[in-house]
Amino acid sequence: MFITRECDYAVRVIRALQGESRLSVPEICEKEAITAPFAYKILKKLQKAKIVKGYRGVHGGYSLDRGADELTLYDVYEAIDPGMFIIECLDPQFGCVRDGQDGIPCLVHRELADIQSQLFAMLKRKTLLQILEEA
Repeated sequence: MFITRECDYAVRVIRALQGESRLSVPEICEKEAITAPFAYKILKKLQKAKIVKGYRGVHGGYSLDRGADELTLYDVYEAIDPGMFIIECLDPQFGCVRDGQDGIPCLVHRELADIQSQLFAMLKRKTLLQILEEA
């Protein structure tokens, strides 16, 4: 798994919205140096995951639907790139062709699964509010 630019920008969007009642897309883009088409794409995914809330009309825009004190990096990354696996064979939909073949476990698969688990735990260990307040 690589943390994509889209994941990075999603965290920026949340950073821009943190502490604001509502921001327009141009305001978010200006605060975080994101292009509007990219921001709309990210906001759509964050809205689907119920992380942000969208408002229509003249005074439209976006706000956080969940507080930064409830969100982790994992939550944001999962909303943008569901099923983040460091290697394809860890994805249950794909499956490891070597793990358990002929009754023999794939020890590399097992090690990578442990690393994946530790990575997820680290992404969940702090809320975004904790991260943003460290500065």
